[in-house]
Amino acid sequence: MTLAETILRKWLTIPYPLHTTVQRSALKKAPTVLFLHGIGNSGEAWHDVIEKLPKEYHIITIDLLGFGKSPKPSWMTYDARQQARAVMATYLRLRVRGRVVIVGHSLGALVAVEIARRYPLLVRSLVLCSPPFYKIDETKRRLLPSSDQLLQDMYRLASKHPEQFVKISAMAVKLGITNKSFSLTRDSAAVYMNALEATVINQTSLKDAAKLAVPVRILHGRFDPVVVLKNLRFLANTNPQVTVKSILASHEVTGLYVDAVVKEIIETIGKK
Repeated sequence: MTLAETILRKWLTIPYPLHTTVQRSALKKAPTVLFLHGIGNSGEAWHDVIEKLPKEYHIITIDLLGFGKSPKPSWMTYDARQQARAVMATYLRLRVRGRVVIVGHSLGALVAVEIARRYPLLVRSLVLCSPPFYKIDETKRRLLPSSDQLLQDMYRLASKHPEQFVKISAMAVKLGITNKSFSLTRDSAAVYMNALEATVINQTSLKDAAKLAVPVRILHGRFDPVVVLKNLRFLANTNPQVTVKSILASHEVTGLYVDAVVKEIIETIGKK
């Protein structure tokens, strides 16, 4: 990284421009849908969903910081705040009119919540797929740990042994458990673990989502090992803007999950 870029990005905190793919509709007033992928993936993860959406939508996919073809600065803390600032700076450069529907999967769902919290006037609604919302109350440690504690402890263990996690991930790709665009190598492991620690483990997303004033549609697989259902129910009971639906699926947006996401996007756009 050059001295000029260090000053611009690190010290002046000017957000990085992110890699985007844009499909513009011929209709000037067409609704805009912005897709944010999960950890280890890229904007290509949404290919199957986008193929089934009406052609009159503006479609934007973004590679989050550290993933796909976007910048991967080694000094960056890949938390939800940094991701949200980079996403919205990139989005505003595209000069798309009107409020946007944001569709986020896993890590991308947490970034979507941060965007809606910081820039509510730019967001029409959220569709959150498999959001890993966790809550840990360190003042109330139990004899038997909660699901939140178990999952976050698992993530912390993975972050301490990236080499083993890379091997497990490679096996998951071969078995077709992950999305086709998923990529975790020794070179990308540091960014992956940084994002895991900064955005997923040390998060405020559950608390922030409970206060959102925009419509939020949450989808989750009934067999998803990393989603805590009681947290989704808490949001639905706390915030009248939140609805929760379950699908016969696991964590990744594949198979039946794809059709469910397409349906939610069309329905939320159809509502005025």
